[in-house]
Amino acid sequence: MSLALTGITLTFPDGDTRLTALDRIHLEVPRGSLTAVVGPSGSGKSSLLAVAATLIGPDAGSVTIDGRTTSGLTRGELAALRRHRIGIVFQQPHLLPSLTAVEQLEVPARIDGRGPRAASARATELLGAVGLADLADRRPHQLSGGQRQRINIARALMNDPAVLLVDEPTSALDHERGAAVVDLISRLTRERGTATVLVTHDRAHLAAADQVADMRDGRLTVAGRSHLP
Repeated sequence: MSLALTGITLTFPDGDTRLTALDRIHLEVPRGSLTAVVGPSGSGKSSLLAVAATLIGPDAGSVTIDGRTTSGLTRGELAALRRHRIGIVFQQPHLLPSLTAVEQLEVPARIDGRGPRAASARATELLGAVGLADLADRRPHQLSGGQRQRINIARALMNDPAVLLVDEPTSALDHERGAAVVDLISRLTRERGTATVLVTHDRAHLAAADQVADMRDGRLTVAGRSHLP
């Protein structure tokens, strides 16, 4: 099991009391599978991703990434775990305007200490995997929204993560381009063997998921594909 959230409870201060964002969450995502998380705004989806990414520590419960439980790890150890074992695809690509497509991917590998040749080879390979090999020298303003999001996905895979966390990747895309991006995430999940969590508002994309987790008021209900809404 590459990602396991066990008994996760997360609260935030709310005046004189505390607001429960996540209420005893249990979620298991095996390698090579895609879990879609749906639910209304404010239901706790973003908090779930933040805990899974080890960006926020829960009040109770445990997070296990690629067989390693995160409880008790130092800030430095958590940062190293994120760098090596977790890929995050943000809602907006946040590409650096001065860098080409291939350079966008090389940055995280170089930060992690990979040499220029190895970083370039890995970036070129991943651009090919997302169908952008012929656009390696293009800068963000020369790319469509769907192409920028593909670079965002490829960048998240640069350090060969065990867990891929994807936050609303289709929110700025039309239906056709959004469906293509979700299909790409599904294919790469299986090819790369990641445990992928996809947060989405669009239920049209749920057919690509192996399981669907419905978030309501901080509580999670998980169903298999046979129970998709």
